[in-house]
Formats: sequence, C-alpha cells, structure tokens
Amino acid sequence: MASSADSVGSVALVAGEPSGDLLAGRLLSGLRRHLPRTRFHGIGGPQMIAQGFESHWPMETMTVRGLFEIIPRYRELKGIQNALRDRLIAERPAVFIGADYPGFNLGLEAQLKDAGIPTMHYIGPQIWAWRGGRIKKIVRSVSHMLVVFPFEQAIYEKAGVPVTYVGHPLAEVIPLAPDTAAARRALGLPEDANVVTLMPGSRMGELKYNTVAFVGALKLLLQRDRSLRFVAPMAGERQKQYFLELVAQAGLQDVPVQLLDGQSHTAICAADAVLVASGTASLEVALFKKPMVIAYKMMRASWEIMRHMGYQPWIGMPNILAREFLVPELLQHHASAEALAEAMWRQLTDVPHRLALVQRFTDMHHSLLRNSADESAAAVMKVIEANRNR
Repeated sequence: MASSADSVGSVALVAGEPSGDLLAGRLLSGLRRHLPRTRFHGIGGPQMIAQGFESHWPMETMTVRGLFEIIPRYRELKGIQNALRDRLIAERPAVFIGADYPGFNLGLEAQLKDAGIPTMHYIGPQIWAWRGGRIKKIVRSVSHMLVVFPFEQAIYEKAGVPVTYVGHPLAEVIPLAPDTAAARRALGLPEDANVVTLMPGSRMGELKYNTVAFVGALKLLLQRDRSLRFVAPMAGERQKQYFLELVAQAGLQDVPVQLLDGQSHTAICAADAVLVASGTASLEVALFKKPMVIAYKMMRASWEIMRHMGYQPWIGMPNILAREFLVPELLQHHASAEALAEAMWRQLTDVPHRLALVQRFTDMHHSLLRNSADESAAAVMKVIEANRNR
C-alpha cells in the first residue's frame, strides 16, 4: 500500500454526533496504517481528532434531532454543508465518507458524487425500520455502503448499491464478559449494591423530554427498595447542568443520582439494569448483557409524523436484531414514571428473565463481532484504488 500512501493527498469525513464519531474513529485507526501521510479532515469529534483528524467545525454544532427541532437550525446547517461542499470540490479528496448523520451527509454525498468524488456512507440509514423511500436517495448519493448489521447487506445488494458488512465497532470495544465488580469499584459503588443506570440521552432535546419521567421512575423504585443506587453518565457539562435544572423544576432533586462525567460504558457495566433512551445506547447495554427498559419521548408533532412512518413494531436495536420484544419499549405518553418504574422492577427482580437475556445478548454480540477497523479500511482502500484506475 505504499504507493497509495504516497499519492492520496486527503480523505474527507463528516460525523455529526458521538455515535458517528466512534465509527469514524475506528475507521481512521485502520486507515492510518494504509495512509500514514494522508490528511484526514472535515467535521468530527474527539475519537476522530485523537487519530489526527482536522475538524473544520465543532461536531457539537451539528447535533440536532427531530423533524421539527431542526427547523430553527436549518439555515445554519445548510450553510455549513454548502461551505464544506465547495471546499471539497475544490480540493478533490480521494474519497468522502459520511459517518451516519444521514440528513446532512446524504445530501452532501449526492453533490460530491455528481462532481466526480467517490462517496461512502458508514452505517446504513435505518430504511428497514422507517423511511424506506430513502433507498432512492442512497442510490443517487453513495458509491459504496459500509453496514454494521449482517441483515443489511442483502437490502443494499438488492437495490444495486455496492456494500460491505464490516461488523459493529461496539462489539469490539465492549468485552464479551464484562467485569461488573471492577466497574463498581471504579465508580466507588459497593460491589453488592443494587445499581440502576439512567441514560436519558446525550442530546439536549432528549434530556428535555425524557429526564423528568426517568428520574420520576427512580423515585418510585426507591420506594420499593431503599438500597438501590442510581448513576447517570452525562455527555458534557451543558447536559449535566440542564439535567439538574430539569430535575429541580420537577421537584425531584431529592432523588439521589450520582452524575458522571462521561464514563457511560463504566456506568452500564456497573448496573443491574438500565433505563435507556432508544438509540445506540440500547445496543451498548445489550452488549454489556444488561437487562433494560427502552423509553423515548419527543416533541408531539414529530412523534405524530414518525409513528406513522415505521415498518416494524420495534424501535430498540436489541429488539430489532432479535425480531421480538426481548426488553420492554415504552414510548411517548406510555413512558410515564409509573410505567417505567413497573417495567424496571421486573428487569431488576425476575432472575430467569435476566439469565435468559444474558444468553441472547451474548449470541447477539458474537453475530456483530468483526475487526471493523481493518475491514472498513480495506473497503475504503478498494474504492480509492478503483477510482484511481478509472
């Protein structure tokens, strides 16, 4: 690969949120071995920057969720997309890789592909769950897909999109046999404690809609078992202060929650059960083999639209992969403090259910385990070489 390293001037990537930053960071660790002198740049977070990536805008600028929540930010985000497009068309990187964040990246990819720049998208939009019409946009926008779930490969092959299944990076990062005792020692928790981990979301919008019901559920659980210990990893200082503000407004500040600066994996590993907002975090909980309740709330107008666009009964990735409700999902008005507390109590106390989940989640872990850094990097190199040889 020395000739590639000598001749590839730059590779561009965009990640708009922490899950994409993790994906792209793993990819960059693999690409660095092939392209040690190549410039990697675009938009990314700490995992990418740790690999020598140059981010032209802070990744936090990009983070927004929901159909209506994006409207006030549309002009700003479109301006960033246009500025980055112009920069990349002028520079002509060897390839552009969008790490998740499809609302932004697919539009950018379409424009770059039209300009003759090869485009890749790492982690397929969930067209198998909702908005299946997006496959048409993917066909127009993406030269090659990298997917992280084995069932996705056939979907893109059928649509005529070149695709490579590379495994899920989280399956490599998270050990097959997590050490709960060590995690509790790291957090200063007694090894024999009954621990509930709270994960209401990393985005401000998720905190806005989930926090009060989640903490309200903890208060009700405490009435059943005074020995319970609660921990909640916070994505950053802004999120932490907003969480505390919401808790105080709801009069729930007497609920003893140990807030952590990051350390989400340690917090999950330490738990007996996890109350988690839907998203990548639910897959992390499954890979740590922990019982969980998946819950989610959002702006009512967004919910009314999105609930009619789904194609299957599950929203949590563990349930989607299992094709059944392995763990409860409580959404929107069903995610009351009372309902969450009741569902969590079963996760904490039903021993046969807990043991069965460990086996199912272990099987799931094995199915997702590949060397994603090497396999994704190899796929990128093939796209670069194919474009050089055209």
